[in-house]
Amino acid sequence: MKLKTITFARCFFPWLLLSGCQPSNQLYQSDSLYVFGTLVNVSIWGVPEPQARAAVNTVAQELQRLHQEWHAWQPGPLTELNQAFATGKSREVTAPTLLSLVEQAKFFYKLTDGLFNPAIGRLIELWGFHQDEMPVGPPPAAANIAKLVALAPTMEDVIIDGNQVSSKNPAVQLDFGGIGKGYAVDLAINQLRQLGIQNAIVNAGGNLKVMGKKGKYPWLIGIRHPSGQGVLAAVTTNGEESVITSGNYERYREYQGQHYSHILDPRNGMPAQTLTSVTVIACSGALADVATTALSVAGLADWYRIAKPMGLKLVMLVDNQGTVYLSPAMAERVKFESNQSPTVVLSEPL
Repeated sequence: MKLKTITFARCFFPWLLLSGCQPSNQLYQSDSLYVFGTLVNVSIWGVPEPQARAAVNTVAQELQRLHQEWHAWQPGPLTELNQAFATGKSREVTAPTLLSLVEQAKFFYKLTDGLFNPAIGRLIELWGFHQDEMPVGPPPAAANIAKLVALAPTMEDVIIDGNQVSSKNPAVQLDFGGIGKGYAVDLAINQLRQLGIQNAIVNAGGNLKVMGKKGKYPWLIGIRHPSGQGVLAAVTTNGEESVITSGNYERYREYQGQHYSHILDPRNGMPAQTLTSVTVIACSGALADVATTALSVAGLADWYRIAKPMGLKLVMLVDNQGTVYLSPAMAERVKFESNQSPTVVLSEPL
C-alpha cells in the first residue's frame, strides 16, 4: 500500500456540536443521560419542543433497557448467558436485541479476521475494565494473561440454534463493549424515525449517528483530540451516517507512567499500542464501532488489510506521534482545527 504525505490548511469551524455549542433556535432540543458507562446526548431539530422532548424520553427509556440487557458484569441477560457458557449449558435468549448482538458479533469476528473478538470478556475483566471506575495499580501478571489467551475463546465457539445459545468453549465470556454503543445508536435513530423525527443526532460517548440535517445545513461533527483535550478535526455528515471514534484516552489503566488502553489485542491479551485513536464513518453504527476496535488492534501495519473487506471508505487514524492517516475519501470530508496542522499521510483508496 502506497502512502502519500500531505498538509492541510488551518480551518475555523463556526460551531461544533460535540464541543458543547448549541444553536438558540427554538426548534432545536438537546438532552443528555448517563447510560452504557458514558454520557449519551440526543439532539433533535425541526419539531416542536413537546414532540422532541417526548421522543427523547422514549429513546432514553429504550437505551436504559438495552444497557441492562447488554451489561457485561451487572446482573442481567448477558451475564446469565455467560454463566451458562462457563458451566457448559445452553440458554434461551429471549431478548431480541441481545440475540442480534451475538449474531452480528459472529459475523464481524470473521469479517475482521478475528481482531474484533467479544468472546474475550475474561481478559477484559482481568485487566480491570469490568467496573465503572478506572482500574488502578499494576497490570495483570503476564502468566495470568497468557493462561487466558491459551484458552482461545472466540465467536466461532458460540453456537446459535434458534433462540438457544451455547458455547463449545467454557472460557468464552461475551463483552460487547466494541459494538454495543454503535448498535445502540442505530436502534435509537431508527426509533426516532418511527416517532416522526427526521433530523436528529445521538451521541454515546464518541459513538454517534445522525440523520437529516440541522436546518439547511449538514450536521457538523467534532472529532475529539487523542490527547483527550479539545477538538482535532470536524466532518460534515451526508444524510444518515455514523461517526465513531475509539481512543486510548477513553478507558485505560495507568501505572508508573505506562498507559494501557482498554482495547485489547485478542491474539496476545495486551492493549493495542500503535494508535491513539481511530475514526470511521459508515452508514451502520455497529459496523463503524466494530471497525474502530478492529483497526485499533490491527495498527498501522495492518489496518488497510482489515478495512478493505469491511467495505470501509472513510477512515482516520492517529498514531502515538500525532501523525494522522487518512483514506482519500475521508481526506475530502475532514477539516482540521488546530494552530498547527498535523502531519497527514494519505493511503490508497479503500
